[in-house]
Amino acid sequence: MQKRSIDWFTLIPVVLLLCIGIIMVLSASSPMTLTSESKDAFFYLKKQLVWVGVGFVIMFMAANYNYRKLKKYATPAVVITIVLLVVVFGFKAKNGAHSWIIIGNNQFQPSEFVKLCLILILSKMMSVKSAKMHSLQEGLVPPLIVIAMVCGLVLLEPDLGTTMVIAITSFVMLFAGGARLLHLAAIGLAGVAAAMAAIAVEPYRLARVFAFLEPFKDPRGIGYQITQSLYAIGSGGFLGVGLGRSMQKFYYIPEQHTDFIFSILAEELGFIGATFIILLFIFFAARGYRVAKNSRDNFGSLLACGLTTMIVVETVINIAVVTSSMPVTGITLPFISYGGSSLVFKMTAVGVLLNISRYINQEELFHISDRSSGKKSRVFGI
Repeated sequence: MQKRSIDWFTLIPVVLLLCIGIIMVLSASSPMTLTSESKDAFFYLKKQLVWVGVGFVIMFMAANYNYRKLKKYATPAVVITIVLLVVVFGFKAKNGAHSWIIIGNNQFQPSEFVKLCLILILSKMMSVKSAKMHSLQEGLVPPLIVIAMVCGLVLLEPDLGTTMVIAITSFVMLFAGGARLLHLAAIGLAGVAAAMAAIAVEPYRLARVFAFLEPFKDPRGIGYQITQSLYAIGSGGFLGVGLGRSMQKFYYIPEQHTDFIFSILAEELGFIGATFIILLFIFFAARGYRVAKNSRDNFGSLLACGLTTMIVVETVINIAVVTSSMPVTGITLPFISYGGSSLVFKMTAVGVLLNISRYINQEELFHISDRSSGKKSRVFGI
């Protein structure tokens, strides 16, 4: 099929989110620079700009690399995934988790790359066995083994938040790939039971659940982080206190430039600013799923579905955490939070999504598809 221009309506919200993220990283991190050795007010901003630059280069390359050729990397991706998730245990734990590979002054979070690898692996496996996905033994068991293996290794780090992202993304891909609802229901129940067991065996996870249920019962203890986040969001009101004028970022909210940057954004830009961010993510999700729906092959459909879902799930979890709608999990806000590994690999995912959009007829991408025009993917029931 002839390659066309990218879907600009998928790229534009991402660029806007990146621009807002750069501004918010500068604002949220400013108090931390006051006590740093360098005294450089732009320390975090400079690093974020470097990562954004690297991300744009990789995104451009991915947008111009035929996504169908990624199939041949699925098998190596399995090996790389296992190796990375095992090697990470050889490095010193950070914040109680073996989630980072540290080389000199640089650190790399393998789980971010693993998410992309798993989406690629599942897309190939399910596209090859698309006609058998209704069968438990022939279609569903092989991808479930891969999912369970990856989730198990990530959970051992321990990183329950990332495990949740991987599990939910995989579940949506199984649904899109044609798995039976009865099988999915059983998988869902098993997943919920496993999550509850993982919470029950770790005291700090139970503490987070209690903090979620009654955050103001111990506002200076286990409920401190979430109560401070709610204070920030409440202080913002409708229009916000003004860009750069947050008070909660002055060491009241831990991780104010990473996990809880949305709280600072809501405080400074108010309900209007926070709503604008959410609308950008909704628009991106709509475009991403439209690309998935209109892709002319199962592999492209599943790949687009998985990449879009991964970003959507992380967004929902992050905003749910900072608004006390679910327990704290340690998931960053895509394109907004400070961080290299997450940002670069999210932009890589967008690049692949843009490439898939280049092989879709423009009338199908921008309008309701004519189902009688040519062969399309069977994903999403098309």
